[in-house]
Amino acid sequence: MTAIPVHYTGAGDLPHYATPLSAGMDLRAHIEAPITLAPLERKIIPTGLSIALPKGHEAQVRPRSGLAAKHGITVLNAPGTIDADYRGDIGVILINLSQEDFTIAPQDRIAQLVVAEYSQVQWQPVDQLPDTERGSGGFGSTGKK
Repeated sequence: MTAIPVHYTGAGDLPHYATPLSAGMDLRAHIEAPITLAPLERKIIPTGLSIALPKGHEAQVRPRSGLAAKHGITVLNAPGTIDADYRGDIGVILINLSQEDFTIAPQDRIAQLVVAEYSQVQWQPVDQLPDTERGSGGFGSTGKK
């Protein structure tokens, strides 16, 4: 497990894993009063969480499945990427894709945060890519089953 420096101005506990096998931690709305999202409205919701990720790591902000399935609330740029050199508050861009207003209360769980390792690459220009069985087929080219 990697230790990550964190500055938290939110109320209650730091984000944590709900179960031993959870990939993500719930992010909570760090707001003083409820915020209502009208249909198709989007807003950045602060979390009160700032982190210092180690080199080679990113944090991904992802939707909560319950909010999406039950209320049509999702993270607009899912997954949102928090780079290792960002030190500000992690804001979550929520959008209401339902046909009804949705109200976010202070400390509501609004998204998940997954920390992952990544690699940076260096492009190697070539005249032709190596062949594969799939080739350039995309968008359903491998069939339904």
